[in-house]
Amino acid sequence: MTNRLKVLELFAGVGGFRIGLENADKNLFQTKWSNQFEPSRKTQDAFEVYNYHYPDSENINIDIAKISNNKFHSMDADMIVGGFPCQDYSVARSKKNEMGIEGKKGVLFWEIIRAASVIHPKYMIFENVDRLLKSPAKQRGRDFAIMLTALNSLNYSVEWRVINAADYGRAQRRRRVYFFVFRNDLPYAIHLDNKYDVNSFFINDNLYDELLFKDGLFAKQFPISKEILKGRQMSYELPKDIVTTSDEFYGKVYNTGIMRHGRYYTIDSVPYSEENPVPLKKILQPESQVDDKYYVYDKKKIDKFAYLRGPKRIERVSSDGHTYTYSEGGMSPYEDLNLPGRTMLTSEGTVNRSSHWLKIKGRYRFLTPIEAERLQDFPDNWTKYKLVNNKVEEVSDRMRMFFMGNALVTTVIKNIGLGIKNIIDKYD
Repeated sequence: MTNRLKVLELFAGVGGFRIGLENADKNLFQTKWSNQFEPSRKTQDAFEVYNYHYPDSENINIDIAKISNNKFHSMDADMIVGGFPCQDYSVARSKKNEMGIEGKKGVLFWEIIRAASVIHPKYMIFENVDRLLKSPAKQRGRDFAIMLTALNSLNYSVEWRVINAADYGRAQRRRRVYFFVFRNDLPYAIHLDNKYDVNSFFINDNLYDELLFKDGLFAKQFPISKEILKGRQMSYELPKDIVTTSDEFYGKVYNTGIMRHGRYYTIDSVPYSEENPVPLKKILQPESQVDDKYYVYDKKKIDKFAYLRGPKRIERVSSDGHTYTYSEGGMSPYEDLNLPGRTMLTSEGTVNRSSHWLKIKGRYRFLTPIEAERLQDFPDNWTKYKLVNNKVEEVSDRMRMFFMGNALVTTVIKNIGLGIKNIIDKYD
């Protein structure tokens, strides 16, 4: 029988990772601890929704930086998961030439590294915006390379993939980068050591093609075409420390890759799936169930949407007095219900260019919170209630939409979880 994996969920939001993993195998993945804290808000609605659904786990509602090493040490987690905020990852040596990290405060990825260095989990799963692979603009890929260097220093390997959920049968065109991180002393990692000679790991050898195209976790769960887009591929040897990576990185990072023992190999892959995406019309509630408050009758608002979604050329003046033309391409005047939804943002449900704008039987309306939950593969009404001081309260529609704009497509996590389960069943 497969041993259970005890999970720590960081930056937990309203529980997207937990939903996905439990949908993969509730007996295998058992979330024992979570941390969710929103420093910019007086109320902690996301934590309270999480706590409403999972009151039996240890849910910690404080700044992650205030969780002590001793507290992390008490968590014997086999897996850490989380969708951490995207920030500036630049680092520098201190004045005393120490290897500690200096830079902007609140860079939350380093809190994950701190937790991992104390807990030493077997596996980790992370999620972030896909632009992470190209940031910062003046040194593209550096931030991701810093992360790989940090994880390598803790004796982990990393497989990554940019996944558009709609490419694999889901209802939202949401592109995110996912990391599968595994410790180098696990049976699976030893199997890779025996199969692939890392010392011969150069671009002309393409030793990891078989893993990226066929045998790796992402290859099995999210198939790709047997081609490298425009021949884009690269191998790169990372420096030993993160400061050198921050200062000297000159490589490239594409949407698919593997890092092992300080080297990474990356390719620009093309998704291949026989699953058709779910069209928007399939996740909409019957109109008889949609409250009138989601409809828009005000002509000014309707005209505003027509303007926001239309093409623009606007003359503007920068803060230093420079005059320039701001251009923006046009969008369809309302959503095509035969296509999957666009990427949901935290501004969903407001008069905003990015909001889903529906026209059904001649009437205009926004998405409902239930429909937003369906776009992210959450159960209906998952965000309707929260637990506040042991009392159940309803959550505002605005916050429910905000939660979903911040969330992830839980079925992607489910499939990653199934991939980990297969690895454990085969190698552990």
